[in-house]
Amino acid sequence: MKTTLPKLPVSVLIPAKDEESNLPACLESLSRAAEIFVVDSGSRDRSVEISQSYGAKVVQFEFNGRWPKKKNWSLENLPFSHEWVLIVDCDERITPELWDEIAVAIENPEYEGYYLNRKVFFLGQWIRFGGKYPDWNLRLFRHKLGRYENLNTEGIRNTGDNEVHEHVVMAGKVGHLKEDMLHIDFRDMYQWIARHNRYSNWEAQVYLNTLTGQGKDGTIGANLFGTAVQRKRFLKKIWVRLPFKPFLRFVLAYVIRLGFLDGRAGYIYARLLSQYEFQIGVKLFELQQFNGSLNQGAEASALKSLKAQAEA
Repeated sequence: MKTTLPKLPVSVLIPAKDEESNLPACLESLSRAAEIFVVDSGSRDRSVEISQSYGAKVVQFEFNGRWPKKKNWSLENLPFSHEWVLIVDCDERITPELWDEIAVAIENPEYEGYYLNRKVFFLGQWIRFGGKYPDWNLRLFRHKLGRYENLNTEGIRNTGDNEVHEHVVMAGKVGHLKEDMLHIDFRDMYQWIARHNRYSNWEAQVYLNTLTGQGKDGTIGANLFGTAVQRKRFLKKIWVRLPFKPFLRFVLAYVIRLGFLDGRAGYIYARLLSQYEFQIGVKLFELQQFNGSLNQGAEASALKSLKAQAEA
């Protein structure tokens, strides 16, 4: 006989759009949460229906193209019933072992927030190497004390309405939980490539901000001797100035970080990361050539050139 475990005083936040393939497994894994909010962005599939069938509260979010994006808007506006919020993407799962650890962590908390380690699966396989594990994300925290940073990337088209790689800034100490959160995307490779095409728009703007100093390293800042995130920001200042980044990205993931030990899946993943880096570089070049504009700058330049040829 299956034992029903008590609900934990945690409010879960799930950002969603057209996620009918991932939501059932995600929501199944969240049965121990006392409250679940699915913040939807006008899904055209069965995402809303599926969410409601699991007892989740569905809220619609309309992005104004600037700030805030979905997660920060949710943290500011949703009527959470509990002080602890757990942010889970649709392609993520919270294991029973992690729930047990969460229960202990929030009962007598030593910290105001906790990092969760993601175990990423790709092509049906855990990507253990290549720099993908450990993959720490600050996802469990007192919702009044944490907000996602602003990296000054507003106004860039086709990046989506959800935070990409922004980090949560906490007013308080943070710790780490030991049990892994699973990242298993049931969508196909087309969706992976389409998603990273959007992400590369955002990354190109971050690269430009880093080169020009416009972003000022975000809220967290860059510091070689600071936290893990601050060290990563410091190294990124060097990275964006390096030549041959797509090739270096492949070598870093596949050779230096032992991605080859993940077999064919590791090779494919490293190649895709290299392609992703190439896309970022092309879009960065576009931003630099056309005064900080993607797409529309090139279109305007082409029209100007045609007009000049016609008048000649």
